[in-house]
Amino acid sequence: MRRLYILLFSAFTFINVQAQNKFNLLVGTYTNTCKSNGIYVYEFDASSGDFKLKNSSENVISPSYLSVSADNKFIYAVNENGKESAVSAFGYDSKSGKVSFINKNNALGADPCHLINDTKNVLVANYSGGNIVVFKKKPDGGITEVQQLIQHEGKGPNVARQEKAHVHMVVFSPDKKFVLSNDLGLDKIFIYKYNPNSANEMLTLKETVDVKPGSGPRHLTFSKDGKFVYLIQELDGTLTTFSYDKSGSLKVIAETSILAKDFKGGTGAAAIKISPDGNFLYVTDRVDANNISVYKILKNGSIELVEQLSTLGKGPRDFAIDPTGSYLLVGHQYTNNIVVFKRDKTTGKLTDTGKKIELCSPVGLVFTKI
Repeated sequence: MRRLYILLFSAFTFINVQAQNKFNLLVGTYTNTCKSNGIYVYEFDASSGDFKLKNSSENVISPSYLSVSADNKFIYAVNENGKESAVSAFGYDSKSGKVSFINKNNALGADPCHLINDTKNVLVANYSGGNIVVFKKKPDGGITEVQQLIQHEGKGPNVARQEKAHVHMVVFSPDKKFVLSNDLGLDKIFIYKYNPNSANEMLTLKETVDVKPGSGPRHLTFSKDGKFVYLIQELDGTLTTFSYDKSGSLKVIAETSILAKDFKGGTGAAAIKISPDGNFLYVTDRVDANNISVYKILKNGSIELVEQLSTLGKGPRDFAIDPTGSYLLVGHQYTNNIVVFKRDKTTGKLTDTGKKIELCSPVGLVFTKI
């Protein structure tokens, strides 16, 4: 009897561990270059690196970037479509992977490229529009029309890329008291006080922080302890480290380049993210580089380069690390696939598994619980 109990307990434990290692991978795509349904949901096994398609949306226009609600019941997506751009809300059944359209509203700015959400609001960065818009959430998970619009004005020294404001990201501070926004066109980080319950002044400007002229700030991420911010600049490959305090202020403490010393060619730094344990920083670069840089984060917030390797595709627009930290998946906009890398949790190094998810123009990757 005791032996049977041990066997049953072992089987239950094994099944439970297997279940805990399975997650959904949500992928946002461009739909104007090849055949795509929009949003795809894959089941991903973080114990093996295996995956299978569960479901997809239907006839959604270029949902390039996604943000999932904290309760895992809703997905919010930008519909990147020039002057016809919108923001959409979907119901999300994580078990089946079903994505159900709720509603959408005009983005009031061309080419939205990033968004975040909390229990009250959905905040969106409009790249070509050069503005930030805020939608209120409805009880059914849908979104209202835009309740606040903040327009950035100005230009930078790069005539081709900085002819006007280009808002590239909005991100909550760890305590959600502030929203930071990178403007590629103005070489500035805007820091806004966040007032989630306000009717139409959810964001009020606290200050702006200048970065290197012509560098083009794209994406940033907070360290796990919230004391540091790492910013990647798209136009010249600069990687800047800031100290961050709870009053919402940034101070530059270090600057480096993700470009190899002998590199010649086009650069277009893209995504920057930190491993779940907070010990390693990863940054992708596109155009001619098409690589990913791995950095170790030291206790004082400084970083050390571990390795730089090819992402094995063209246009590594975004990547995601599974919640266990075992795998890193890179989405390639132009070679139409997601390459699965095994991740060494001790060294941070990446190894190609030979596994690829083939799909049209993946540009936004998010892991969620099932």
